[in-house]
Amino acid sequence: MSVNKVILVGNLGKDPELRYTPSGAAVATFSLATTNPFKDKEGNKQTEWHNIVAWRQLAEICGKFLHKGKQVYIEGRIQTRSYDDRDGNKRYITEIVADQMQMLGSRDDNQGGGQGYNQGSQGSSRSGGGQSYNQGVQNTSSGKPQESSFEEPVFNPDDEIPF
Repeated sequence: MSVNKVILVGNLGKDPELRYTPSGAAVATFSLATTNPFKDKEGNKQTEWHNIVAWRQLAEICGKFLHKGKQVYIEGRIQTRSYDDRDGNKRYITEIVADQMQMLGSRDDNQGGGQGYNQGSQGSSRSGGGQSYNQGVQNTSSGKPQESSFEEPVFNPDDEIPF
């Protein structure tokens, strides 16, 4: 058994870049900053930058509602891919492929704080003042794909965050 799961809470370093593949699939990319709660020798907290990739409707939602500085919860998986640069050198990039996104911040924030979106197969549905989105399928023990159902967000913004 193996597990590849990432959970991040941080702030966007720039507005998402929304593009479409030749087949029409939406893809959004953006950077997310997280801060290590521990300080270095000079007393400064260290910031880690993560490359985030969202696909399809989740990508379109990110492109529409997220902006530089916005605090978000991202859940997904780590993916490393390679490509050849202009000089023919092999380059590697590690990124987080987002499955879920929760916009954080106060309700007074005009960008929709508290709304969450999940990669699954259902359309968007509203529950408890937030909004959840599913796109994709899940496998059952029978091996047949089954549409995923609405899942409550795992993250509770009232919980303490250590940074």
